[in-house]
Amino acid sequence: MMDADTASAALGIELTELGEGRAVCRMAVTGQMINGHDLCHGGYVFLLADTAFACACNSHGPVTVAAGAEIAFVSPARAGDVLVAEAAERTRYGRSGIYDVTVRGAGGRVVAEFRGRSRELRQVEG
Repeated sequence: MMDADTASAALGIELTELGEGRAVCRMAVTGQMINGHDLCHGGYVFLLADTAFACACNSHGPVTVAAGAEIAFVSPARAGDVLVAEAAERTRYGRSGIYDVTVRGAGGRVVAEFRGRSRELRQVEG
């Protein structure tokens, strides 16, 4: 999946760990990701967390997509920061799942908490 993810690749997002129901991704905050308050735009933080979520929920094999997600921004990130997003499966039920992602900056400082809801796609015969 990550090999075909041009959006994540364009931002330099790297998958550093992958296991069943879990994933870790990292991203360096560049000057192009900075908003008018001299902070990393929240959309980039969300995208990093969403990428880790996607890797974790697709680790089981079947094609799985986001059914919804929310994020709480805890502390700011700035240009030059390296952010690490760690995704962990909380539960799977039927074709659905719930995953939590913590995004951290330097020294383990929490930047954001993300919760994603996944949905496994049905395979179309044909």
